[in-house]
Amino acid sequence: MKHLSVSQVAEKWNLSERTVRNYCAQGKIQGSFLVGKTWNIPENAIQPERKNKKNDVENLLKRLREEKASSLKGGVYHKIQVELTYNSNHIEGSKLTHDQTRYIFETNTIGLENDTLNVDDIIETANHFRCIDMVVDNASYKLTEKFIKDLHLTLKSGTSDSRKDWFHVGEYKKLPNEVGGKETVAPEKVALEMKKVLSCYNQKDEHTLEEILDFHYKFESIHPFQDGNGRVGRLIIFKECLKNNIVPFIIDDSLKMFYYRGLSEWSNEKGYLLDTCLLAQDKFKKYLDYFQILY
Repeated sequence: MKHLSVSQVAEKWNLSERTVRNYCAQGKIQGSFLVGKTWNIPENAIQPERKNKKNDVENLLKRLREEKASSLKGGVYHKIQVELTYNSNHIEGSKLTHDQTRYIFETNTIGLENDTLNVDDIIETANHFRCIDMVVDNASYKLTEKFIKDLHLTLKSGTSDSRKDWFHVGEYKKLPNEVGGKETVAPEKVALEMKKVLSCYNQKDEHTLEEILDFHYKFESIHPFQDGNGRVGRLIIFKECLKNNIVPFIIDDSLKMFYYRGLSEWSNEKGYLLDTCLLAQDKFKKYLDYFQILY
């Protein structure tokens, strides 16, 4: 029987080499064996299935809606509001601490002890809480251009950006912008490109994690808004995971650079971003275990 190397299998299965090595070490690839430090994998080996979806994930959405409606404190809804808001804003440069973010959510106030805080950071934190509510309320519905624009409108309303003539809150950008030093779609082409991407995505009623991440990559490549694209994009991921009964996840600071690398390399190597999101998903599962939510 012919055997393949880790790199050959990684290319064949569209995974990172690290993931393939882990599968071998965990005994998930039947017939694989080590020669020295090199794994040999049967040519006809079956790709292991990573479990990130179960029939009971809808219990999370149900719990979120119940806890939101009852204003329950200390539950999974509370946890997600603080963790997703803090981490997503922190990735984009917010200087608010985790405790300050939590305090704003819990009390709708901010305590200051010789601190100087950016007003926009505070406003966008409060606005992000409302965006998560929109995600919870609309999780079961098809993703639309209007919903995406409404997320941006909610996130950026009341900020200093919203008072700038050239900054369209809740509307597509007027000026060209870059992301990670790379060019994005020109303003005059954004509306058409967004319609194309959404039309293609919505041809299916159900999506896999890889398909959701592919939409995220295309959305971030278009970079349709003047600012706030990353946060809106990650909110969309969370919504689509809930819609498709996939365990959602939160990209925290420890995964930020891997997340950026994954986006940058997506068109060549999908494994980087997939692995990063699966790691984040594993951490999120610990939240679900703690709050006794099936997944």
